[in-house]
Amino acid sequence: MKYLHTMVRVTNVEESLKFYCEGLGLEETRRHDHEKGRFTLIFLKAPGDASGEIELTHNWDPETYSGGRNFGHLAYSVKNIYDTCQHLSDMGIIINRPPRDGRMAFVRSPDGISIELLQEGEALPVAEPWASMQNTGEW
Repeated sequence: MKYLHTMVRVTNVEESLKFYCEGLGLEETRRHDHEKGRFTLIFLKAPGDASGEIELTHNWDPETYSGGRNFGHLAYSVKNIYDTCQHLSDMGIIINRPPRDGRMAFVRSPDGISIELLQEGEALPVAEPWASMQNTGEW
């Protein structure tokens, strides 16, 4: 058995790609438009790691999705959790669970999917402003 991908439905392709690619640094590997089924599949991977992908599914006909939190979360390790969170914050993305411990943070995609960010290797030394930040919303 081999892990292939996780599928997440998205409502706005541009917003989602900005979050996943510009924000998190994922790379698009391929895209398939299915006219007959009226949907687009976009596959993303972490740089240098093709072992597991995320599949963004965009249904062309408007739908309302709920229950993003009961999905659980996607998790990515990052080289510097503080730099990553600062970059996302600078993009206007809310850090729902700041990396107070230098090890773990949570953010949400434009469609409410919870994303866990974990410091690669050992936790970084506790640092401000992160150490004093409170949680915001759900994560």
